[in-house]
Amino acid sequence: MKFYFLSALFLVGSCTELRYSEKVKNLKQSIVFEQQDTIEKYANTITVDELEFHIQKFASEEFTGRKTGEEGHNKACNYLRNFYQQHNIGSPISDNEYYQTVPSEYFPEGYNDSQNVIAYIEGEVYPEEVVIISGHSDHEGIVNGEIYLGADDNGSGTSAILEMAQAFKLAEQNGFRPKRSIAFMHMTAEEIGLYGSRYYTENPVFPLVNTVAALNLDMIGRTDRRHENDDEYIYIIGADRISTELHYVSEKANELFTNLELDYTYSADDDLNRYYYRSDHYNFALQGVPVIFYFNGEHEDYSKPTDTPDKINYDLLAKRTKLIFTTAWYLANSELRLSPEKL
Repeated sequence: MKFYFLSALFLVGSCTELRYSEKVKNLKQSIVFEQQDTIEKYANTITVDELEFHIQKFASEEFTGRKTGEEGHNKACNYLRNFYQQHNIGSPISDNEYYQTVPSEYFPEGYNDSQNVIAYIEGEVYPEEVVIISGHSDHEGIVNGEIYLGADDNGSGTSAILEMAQAFKLAEQNGFRPKRSIAFMHMTAEEIGLYGSRYYTENPVFPLVNTVAALNLDMIGRTDRRHENDDEYIYIIGADRISTELHYVSEKANELFTNLELDYTYSADDDLNRYYYRSDHYNFALQGVPVIFYFNGEHEDYSKPTDTPDKINYDLLAKRTKLIFTTAWYLANSELRLSPEKL
């Protein structure tokens, strides 16, 4: 009788495992990138030269380290707004404002009013649903007389967002308007505690229930010591914590278009660095929005004035940007909305 009971438990466990395996198999098979040639065509409009142009500007001394609420950061935000205006990419905020003002009372004492910069392309079929591509625009300002330029942190993510916005706009102009809306968000006050993204999730421009996913870019232009001999990688953090489907969409996009090593080291629940909790995607995750945090890891210039534009690997930045672009393309254009379910 004892042997029979254990055997029965084994069979039940095996059937449960089989059912899970079948679910994963079916999920993977359901992820189909239509019009791959078209996706690749617009991904290839993301260029090294334009990425470098934006970082050279965004991480220049003119913006004096982009400290939240100070003149240099305000100038940087104006640069972003001008870019969207020049490329006819509108804003979901009333009167084409682009700025979501975050009042000084929301920040720790001593900071002035600041702003999130938000632009978007409206979806054609499901305009109320939105895919967010985000990255923080602020940095540390001037410390002990030295300007912290923040080329990787987060000039790299900022430039990538601009390039993706331009690529999606070009696709729209050529008749490939996304099914869902795509929002391009540049968050303020990340460096002092994720305040800009928290303010947005407490005062969303797009209802969070209609937010399909949030793809967050924070430091994607360099390599860390763990990958000194093989830089064709990107850390993927949080992709499977809320939506199993998002994880497999990301993997499929990489398989078809970029073939990077997707490193999940820092996505582990027991990651001592706790990166999952340390950038703007986390405030969306707290609201149940599926997220991915794209990250290159820390390097010798992390949070130092030596984080300068000349140290960015622009070819690698372009490749990583294309991975994010193709992932966002699928999320914005799939027939069915991404499932916010963890298998």
